[in-house]
Amino acid sequence: MAFSPKEFRHFRLDKIERVNHNVNLFRFSLPNETDVAGLPVASCVMFRANVEKEDGQLEEVIRPYTPVNLEEERGFVEFMIKYYPKGNMSKHVHNLKVGDTLEIKGPFEKYNWDQKTVQHVGMLAGGTGITPMLQLLRKNLNPKAKDQTSHWTLIFANITEEDIILKKELDRLAKEYPHRFKVHYVLERPPATEDEGASKYHAGYISAELLEKTMPKPDVESSIIFVCGPPPFMEAMSGDKNPDKSQGELRGYLKDLGYTSERVYKL
Repeated sequence: MAFSPKEFRHFRLDKIERVNHNVNLFRFSLPNETDVAGLPVASCVMFRANVEKEDGQLEEVIRPYTPVNLEEERGFVEFMIKYYPKGNMSKHVHNLKVGDTLEIKGPFEKYNWDQKTVQHVGMLAGGTGITPMLQLLRKNLNPKAKDQTSHWTLIFANITEEDIILKKELDRLAKEYPHRFKVHYVLERPPATEDEGASKYHAGYISAELLEKTMPKPDVESSIIFVCGPPPFMEAMSGDKNPDKSQGELRGYLKDLGYTSERVYKL
């Protein structure tokens, strides 16, 4: 395995691909073409970099990121990263050029799907919180997947239509697996008219009513709801993680609707 959870290692940036107006896909090469990253679904790694502050001084910054490619793919690992004007690490990564290196350490397991498989999966994602969801969907919605029976429902919240990451892939999965995967898009600012596709989206924010209609019910035993997104999104849906990244108390809409911490996992 190319990565180590005990030390940061340098990885070379091989490719940058534009995803949308503020998100890029970054491909880093592994030391050998036959290497695998060894990042089980779902897990994250830590990026480390010395970032220049406004006063010109360097500051060490460490941030977690989730890979999006399949864990068995060899020779590379990919990350989908949004540019945040005030995000020190995201700015640093977006300023990298092909050939530059980045220090990466991991993996750090979040939810081991192979050990905790369930039949009914709900997913609540806000913005780049889609990345661990995408990793899970790619693992399970393909002809070679061990599991061909689980059911997945995704609610994906964004500000505008152009903010939706990899919509074509999500729509393709919904078309290819109509009995196993459904996706609902929620936009804070949806298109204004039917000609612009307004009816394809839920307007505003994720509501308790939408959760009740789409998510596995709280009493479904072989089920789980994954939640990932920015802090305000997490607080509204489930409560955010603790500062030490442990799960923390269940709050928000999911608690109000009768879910328990055994049925909710914050990715």
